[in-house]
Amino acid sequence: MSVPLRLIVRQSGGTPAPQATVVTVTLPSDVSAIEEAVALVERHCMSGGPVNPRLRFRLQVALAEALANAVVYGNGERPELRVHVAAELTPDLIRITVTDEGPGFDVHAVPDPCAPDRLEATCGRGIYLIRNLVDHLSYNDRGNSLCMTLRRR
Repeated sequence: MSVPLRLIVRQSGGTPAPQATVVTVTLPSDVSAIEEAVALVERHCMSGGPVNPRLRFRLQVALAEALANAVVYGNGERPELRVHVAAELTPDLIRITVTDEGPGFDVHAVPDPCAPDRLEATCGRGIYLIRNLVDHLSYNDRGNSLCMTLRRR
């Protein structure tokens, strides 16, 4: 089953950043939409210049993990809720915000997946992976939106 995605691409002259391209994608809370959304965002993020394979990999994995967390944990896979992605693209960096419509969470309450008692756990590594793949990671106060920044090296 194909899940409809909504894509918007626009050029920015001043806000949020000078000469930025902003790509937005809205997807349903359906795990089957994640792969297509990652491919769509990645294609726009990597266009317009030489592609750094390491940057592409980091972007794909971090975005897939953020979307999976938003769909499964944030929105509880409820079909009436959406996940919103906004990618701000400049010559120097890629800044991606992923926001779900769920209640949010306390990022500081997430257990360390490297702790001895968590090594055998079957979940709980997404935030750890994201944190180690991006150059900067922040969350809003509610905990339903994260912002990942990757520098174009």
